[in-house]
Amino acid sequence: MATSVARAEQLSLNGIIYESQSKKLTDLPTELLEHILCFPVLKHVDVCNVSCCCKRLHDVCHGRGKVWEHQYKIRWPRLQRFYRQNESCDWLREYITRHRVGIQIRRTVESISKRFFTEVPCVGQVLGDSFAEIESLGMPEHFCEDELLFILNSDKRKSLTLKYYAKKILYFLRQQNILRNLKTFLAQPAEQQSALEGAVLVDQYCNPLADVTLESISQQIDDVAEKAKKMLRIKNPSHPSLRVTNSDCMTEDFELQRQVLWALNTVLYEQLQYKGNECDYYNPLNSYIHQVLLRRTGIPISLSILYMTLARKLGVQLEPVNFPNHFLLRWCQRPRGSEDIYDFVYIDAFGKGKQLTAKECEYLIGHQVTADYYSAISTTEVLLRMVGNLLNIGKRGEGNEKSYQLLRDSLDLYLTINPDNVQYLLLQARLYFHLGIWPEKVLDILQHIQALDPSQHGAVGYLVQHTLEHIQHKKHPVTPEVKRRSAPEHLEVQYSVGLIMKHKRSGYNCVIYGWDPKCTMSQEWINTMRVHQLSSGANQPFYNVLVQDGTCRYAAQENLEPHSAPLEIGHPEVGRYFSEFAETHYVANEELQTRYPEDMRETLGTVQELYHRMTPGSVSRNEASASEQMSHQFKSM
Repeated sequence: MATSVARAEQLSLNGIIYESQSKKLTDLPTELLEHILCFPVLKHVDVCNVSCCCKRLHDVCHGRGKVWEHQYKIRWPRLQRFYRQNESCDWLREYITRHRVGIQIRRTVESISKRFFTEVPCVGQVLGDSFAEIESLGMPEHFCEDELLFILNSDKRKSLTLKYYAKKILYFLRQQNILRNLKTFLAQPAEQQSALEGAVLVDQYCNPLADVTLESISQQIDDVAEKAKKMLRIKNPSHPSLRVTNSDCMTEDFELQRQVLWALNTVLYEQLQYKGNECDYYNPLNSYIHQVLLRRTGIPISLSILYMTLARKLGVQLEPVNFPNHFLLRWCQRPRGSEDIYDFVYIDAFGKGKQLTAKECEYLIGHQVTADYYSAISTTEVLLRMVGNLLNIGKRGEGNEKSYQLLRDSLDLYLTINPDNVQYLLLQARLYFHLGIWPEKVLDILQHIQALDPSQHGAVGYLVQHTLEHIQHKKHPVTPEVKRRSAPEHLEVQYSVGLIMKHKRSGYNCVIYGWDPKCTMSQEWINTMRVHQLSSGANQPFYNVLVQDGTCRYAAQENLEPHSAPLEIGHPEVGRYFSEFAETHYVANEELQTRYPEDMRETLGTVQELYHRMTPGSVSRNEASASEQMSHQFKSM
């Protein structure tokens, strides 16, 4: 389709030029020349060449004209929103600046793999030096972000390593910006802080690559509020909330407030079917407001923020209550200013908006609590409770990349809100130490802990000593072992990196990114995994594999077989090791090929052999093309 459109444009362009053959091209009106030079088939290099032909064409292609404006907007369409409509701008200068920044960012991203390639597949690397390089360019943040998005949105199956590190950098840059926004938010007077805005900032920080904005979340909530108003109109057509557009105008009459909450419960829980997620309570998605709206389920605190925001839009003031184990809202039944816990009705947003007395609240948790737990809390305290939930989920995790990332993100958020919490500062230092990342920052954290609480000297001293040792080891890195298949001790290794495999027993799909001639795990791991029950036990090759479900495993050779119908492996770490998916296998990137210098030849040979075994009619056009490509690669190696 794209080829047909380009061909039609080319024919149209040829027609215009043909019609003007009776006179010089330069004799054409400026508007027509600009129209010709804005045809999509012409790239910026073509425009540069045309502008060098003569003064007339040079003048038509001047920097502030339509031709360079067109080139700029075609190349960077996402940046158009940063320019005012009909703005007079030197588009050529903008193009040159943007182009140079793009080249510098791409070079920085391309250099990362060589500097940060490690053997550990599931531990995130902190690419601080590279982030600093990009920030030092001094360009607007949206320039850098757009170039990274351009890399990520290029050919899906190619440049996987480049995309892997571009994604890491984009993740970091967005998080830094969100942290700045959070600090600005926290600096506002308490009465100006919105629990919804705070929840959106938490959501954005934990999901920086998702398209989550306060505007989009607010619009979705406004839509729910409109549905509630329609229901309220049925109950009371003259209700004052139907006429009020300003959410700061609160309804004082208790019966009118009761009608609002009835309409809200009817819409939220009966029509839209929102509910508490009892089956998957500890899923972090329950805490992200955009996911709560999408999935219509959450935990007490996220549903309470939604409920409280909607009630306020409809003229009812509710307050958040930091009740233990079950976040609640309270609705005052007396003139404002009362702090008697029996002057309030407590609303359980997790329990479909059920209204409870103070005594009934205790039944929710199975024990009595003091009156302090019924008090209203600030927006900052709401955010600490929300982030604390995410912290606990991260600590409950399985020790994989996903749980570590959640733990890091929630610690960052918690310590931004409450920077002097010694318990979580120590947890952050231990986490970074465990992951072997950012040792310099670990020392800064430990120094801060020591200043806040000298009694932590023992724990701080231990971590300082071992962190300094880690820094020394970084200065003298160990060169990773190069594994050659031709070595006598590796002759039993049948498979090679890049092959897409299937586990015979568990049935999972995976790709090999490393191997050992014998099992190198501890005796405890060997006993736990019952390796001795295998026919060859631990005395056989074992393979490091990235699994389709996002895990990383260590599999015995006898349990693996080449996949009969190779497919892409949707693992987040694929780009760390492979540069391309070539239909039948993954192509190892330069760093992995250095580690296993003879494996790609073996992989290509294995895949060719597998295809030769297939009947001619079973080979698709794409597979045949892939085989030809592999054959060419094989000959050139």
